Amino acid sequence: MPTTQSLSPAQEAETIPPRKAGALRLWLSCVAFLIAAMILVGGATRLTDSGLSITEWQPIIGAIPPLSDADWQEAFDSYKKIPEYSLVNQGMDLEGFKSIYWWEWAHRFLGRFIGIVFFVPFVGFWLAGYIPKSLFPRLLGLFVLGGLQGALGWYMVKSGLVDRVDVSQYRLAAHFGVAVLIFGYTIWLILGLRDGGRDDAVKAGSKVPAIVAGLVLTLVYLQLLAGALVAGIDGGLGYNTWPLMNGAFIPSGLGEADPWYLNLFENPLTVQFDHRMLGYTVFTAAMLQALWLSRRTNAASLRGSALTLGAFALLQVALGIWTLLRAVPIELGLAHQAGALLVFAAALYHFWQSTAGERLPEGQTASSA
Repeated sequence: MPTTQSLSPAQEAETIPPRKAGALRLWLSCVAFLIAAMILVGGATRLTDSGLSITEWQPIIGAIPPLSDADWQEAFDSYKKIPEYSLVNQGMDLEGFKSIYWWEWAHRFLGRFIGIVFFVPFVGFWLAGYIPKSLFPRLLGLFVLGGLQGALGWYMVKSGLVDRVDVSQYRLAAHFGVAVLIFGYTIWLILGLRDGGRDDAVKAGSKVPAIVAGLVLTLVYLQLLAGALVAGIDGGLGYNTWPLMNGAFIPSGLGEADPWYLNLFENPLTVQFDHRMLGYTVFTAAMLQALWLSRRTNAASLRGSALTLGAFALLQVALGIWTLLRAVPIELGLAHQAGALLVFAAALYHFWQSTAGERLPEGQTASSA
């Protein structure tokens, strides 16, 4: 007879009483929602060129915004010392500075707030015995990742304070990529606390659907990173035509930068072209996966999530084209970013469904197995 100590994490999760598991799911769902909101506020910060408005990193006292005219003037004077002000926003008045300051402050404040929303209930649930031993280090790791993400955010901001008028697109892509990973990890933990686990037919079947789903998820994640690079060099503000780009489907000038590999990261034409091609690839892969699973007799439980992913991918392509043709207005830019998170979440859920999970027969508990 297996004991709790010999159970896999998936099996041990099922030993949590439903009331406790439900409380943990609700808490982590709130955290995931806040992470998604923070990613979108970060997108607005980028689209409004607000990311360099706060020129220092004060993890504790930085939560308090300027409260007096003197405080506002001091913050504005600090901003005037960086290249973005002198080369891009020369002549900006205090009211204009406030409009960009609040976006960056809101982004940082959300990060601090998420830390509180995570840590305080985490301690409470732990003391109350809601968190099993296998889940504790994974939750603690999630908290540590959040703290490191804050440091990475400051590392990104620092890149634009001295020799640039914007942050490094490499650091922006890294900051965004880690945020998406934290978002995905939170969703994965939530899914692990669901009642019933994954379908028995998946567990007993081929591993191929899980491999295919993992490849599609990887493509989606690479596409999100490519989108961050586009945002990092304002690549969406040019070549605002579709389906042709600069007058051709495969435009000339893709390899103008030297050495050649810099085109992948610093040539706006190439960076946007790569984002387009990856978008087509993700959509094609998602639709082919759904079609393939629809023809497999032992994959009925995976068809719904595969079709959902395909539908989200189609909508995201349409939204991306609309955003491009409109030269990235903030409302469409944020909608496109939100759509990207939905596609990623759908791909992650489908991958979770596809992986073979340990599941106890219905009505059987770990202690009686």
